[in-house]
Amino acid sequence: MIRQAKISFVTFLSGASVVLLPPLMTIIPSASFLWQDLWHALLMIHFLVCNGAFSAIYVHQKDSYKIAVRAGNLGFAFGLSVLLSFYSTWWCHFGWYMMALTFFHWSEYQTTALTNSKSLTLESFLLDHSREYKLAAVASCLEFVLENLIFPDLKQLHWVSGFGAVLTIGGEILRKLSMFTAQTNFNHHIQHTKQDGHILVTRGVYRLFRHPSYVGWFAWSLGTQIMLCNPVCLIAYTIVSWRFFNERIYEEEICLLNFFGEDYLEYQRRVPTGIPFIYGYQQML
Repeated sequence: MIRQAKISFVTFLSGASVVLLPPLMTIIPSASFLWQDLWHALLMIHFLVCNGAFSAIYVHQKDSYKIAVRAGNLGFAFGLSVLLSFYSTWWCHFGWYMMALTFFHWSEYQTTALTNSKSLTLESFLLDHSREYKLAAVASCLEFVLENLIFPDLKQLHWVSGFGAVLTIGGEILRKLSMFTAQTNFNHHIQHTKQDGHILVTRGVYRLFRHPSYVGWFAWSLGTQIMLCNPVCLIAYTIVSWRFFNERIYEEEICLLNFFGEDYLEYQRRVPTGIPFIYGYQQML
């Protein structure tokens, strides 16, 4: 495991260790009242201690600190989301959503570090993916909050949220499997120039879909909105995500056809893209 992956892993776990506060307070009889009465102060102390530790340990390592503060705070947000899922009734599914969101961004960096370290940058966290992506995340949160206040029963459709959780987890697994299968052939950016060692990957999950990472991300994004019981954002996410992947796959397959020629044409004939009604560049010829 390369150094960046170790830093990311350790600091994420450090932040996520906030989930241990309630059981620790329960185990110690004389401290049980602390969580009940001062839980917000304990959470703030944990946050400050973790970030103080990151600053102290990596004070002379600017690049390492940037990794630590991102991974650590994603871990802290993940831990808070776990607590929200366990200790809240009306906000339980929002906790699931935040768990999925924070884990997704951390795992994108971690998986890239493990499979294609040459392409690893801070952008691999995908925290600055695009303005549209950030607006979509904010919109999903706003819809959940507003509908939770106006139509609270809508957010308690547990079987719907459960299905969304399964779809989200399945999409996450598929995306990471595609990254581990492709290894150095996977990149977060479309490659317009063929790199040395770049090969056409057709094994594993690539036997099922030409673009399994996009299929996984598509399923993940829709699953999060089903999990939140967000009907408006579900429709919007479906339309916007489909258009995004349609354009991206079209552009990417132009490059892949230039790189691999007849081999990719044959692969296109055998294997679908994986996203409904997206056919890629070949169908446009």
